Amino acid sequence: MADDWEKRYQAGDMPWEKGAPSPGLVEYLHHNPPLLGKILVPGCGFGHDVRAIAREDNEVIGTDIAPSAIQRAEAFRKAHRERYLIANLFDLPAELRGGFNWVWEHTLFCAIDPAMRPQYVQSAAAALKPEGHLLAVFYLDPGNEEEGPPFGTSLGELDALFGGAFVLEREWMPGSTYTGREGREWMRLLKKKP
Repeated sequence: MADDWEKRYQAGDMPWEKGAPSPGLVEYLHHNPPLLGKILVPGCGFGHDVRAIAREDNEVIGTDIAPSAIQRAEAFRKAHRERYLIANLFDLPAELRGGFNWVWEHTLFCAIDPAMRPQYVQSAAAALKPEGHLLAVFYLDPGNEEEGPPFGTSLGELDALFGGAFVLEREWMPGSTYTGREGREWMRLLKKKP
């Protein structure tokens, strides 16, 4: 799987790369307190979201399984104390397990085979401290003519998948999206169950 994503980066076949952080994330950060503590951004790509979250008073770690993505992320000027690692959410190194206050999800859930989604939930929960938060934007309708990725989801599927490990604190349709994604995304703030 890592080779497939690496090949896409090397070929420049990256329709997910928009050159800017997720508009839903930017909107959230503008209207809510900053994400503080230790924050994981799995599937970070070129790190735009990582840099948007990074502050002097937090530590943000962006991970990706594609070495070219991490190389490009590291080439950008640092915003604050962010760092990047080649790592797989489904097999996180021990030092990345159980220590995060937040996980920000934007592109990974919709990119993986839907059969891997239960494992995704387990891995995201395993990365978090007790009562840590998962902030996520999900594709309800990716607008694909063909089978994904990206793969869409439904509110019912999200409830079923995340309900065992997380409590839903808030959900909403983001007011800001990348062009062409209007009305297709859904954001959720979830807290890991103790």
